[in-house]
Amino acid sequence: MNSTIETHVLNTYTDMKLVQKLEKDVWNMEPIPLHQTITASQNGGLLLGAFLEGEMIGFSYSFPGFGKGRSYLCSHMLGIHPSHQEKGVGAKLKQAQKEIAREMGYDLITWTYDPLETRNAYLNLSKLHAVCSTYVENCYGEMEDSLNRGLPSDRFKVEWWINSPHVSKQHEISIDQAQRIFQWETTKNHLPKLMNIEQGLHRIAVMDKPLLVPVPANFQQVKSKDNNLAIDWRFKTRDIFQTLFSQQYVAVSLLKSDELVHYYVLVKQQNLEINI
Repeated sequence: MNSTIETHVLNTYTDMKLVQKLEKDVWNMEPIPLHQTITASQNGGLLLGAFLEGEMIGFSYSFPGFGKGRSYLCSHMLGIHPSHQEKGVGAKLKQAQKEIAREMGYDLITWTYDPLETRNAYLNLSKLHAVCSTYVENCYGEMEDSLNRGLPSDRFKVEWWINSPHVSKQHEISIDQAQRIFQWETTKNHLPKLMNIEQGLHRIAVMDKPLLVPVPANFQQVKSKDNNLAIDWRFKTRDIFQTLFSQQYVAVSLLKSDELVHYYVLVKQQNLEINI
């Protein structure tokens, strides 16, 4: 399907109206005001549309950011029409974003996602080779859309160093010696549950090998069947990732499995070919 999809830079009033329509289709919420998206596109931002047979089926919205003496591109929204999700549209938009951002002079693109949403994790880390060492508690406050309602909006803030060897090389993170220091079990409802994490947290300070951290393979299913269990996953993984990041671990990929959980792969920062 990817061969029939075209990506285009969006910068006109008509383009932005199409973005607004797609926002409503994807999230059923009030869209970003036109004056904001148009102004961003004219001042270092980047909006891209994915088109199939003349219809816009996906978009990305980015604006310039600045911090620690460095400018970067903040990729704020990526939306795919519900009829075209899981078809590679998001990956195609991100690759186009990377190439155009390079031409614009950017070295770094950042964005956020829910670390318990493994589909996003696999795209962001395993396919695009972004990395994460920043955990933001309740990033957007209480959100009322169906995906986020009832839980703190914790987020990974990922960094995509688009000119680094880590991104440009075809490589695999070796997990032969990866340690599984956090255990999980299956509930009566056949859902995954993290066991006591205290022992694992105490071991982090003396670890140096890659670590595997379990997260639900389908977090929305857990949430729909047992919201208290979903909350338990949120707070336990918050403690795990914040502790790991404080010990210079970086999340670099998501390892899929045929179990009820998938696994984040984390390595020490000094083992990466980037400068975080």
